[in-house]
Amino acid sequence: MRIPLSTRSLTRLTDLIRTRRRTLGACWRRLPAQQQALMALAHLRNGDTLTRLAAGFGVSVTTVWRWLREAVDLLATHAADLAAAMRRAARLAYAILDGTLIPIDRVADQRPYYSGKHKRHGVNVQLLADAAGRLMWASPVLPGSTHDLTAARTHGVCEQCLPAIVTVWVTCCPGSAPNGVWA
Repeated sequence: MRIPLSTRSLTRLTDLIRTRRRTLGACWRRLPAQQQALMALAHLRNGDTLTRLAAGFGVSVTTVWRWLREAVDLLATHAADLAAAMRRAARLAYAILDGTLIPIDRVADQRPYYSGKHKRHGVNVQLLADAAGRLMWASPVLPGSTHDLTAARTHGVCEQCLPAIVTVWVTCCPGSAPNGVWA
């Protein structure tokens, strides 16, 4: 199976993993850093299950989970914050803000994570992208019952747009912003 993935993404994550391994003093692991990066990107890009990845890479499910967690944490520490994304968006004609529900298993306190709109449990993530759809920023998660406009306000997106004079196309419900645009 082929994964639609840029060499640049694979190289960047591989370098982050190698640096992390050197910092930890991990002299040996079953897979080289590039294979761990490929496993993480396959999971993030295609949503491959842990069991399938474990079978494909010849490691245990627990190892896959641990290595995926490590890769995601590395990517998160190197991701742009909202202020940096807004500086980048200010140089563009416009940016796109959209919220999405990422499905999750049920949790102990189910009510805040249940989205009535989608009829399932999940977490709400706000995404800021450029006109070509390239991701510039992803918010921390909020419970799935949180409305997209409330989530954008909670993360300070509205306040960041105004001083930077950023035009943002918002894909929430009609009437939440005039003509769906914050300028």
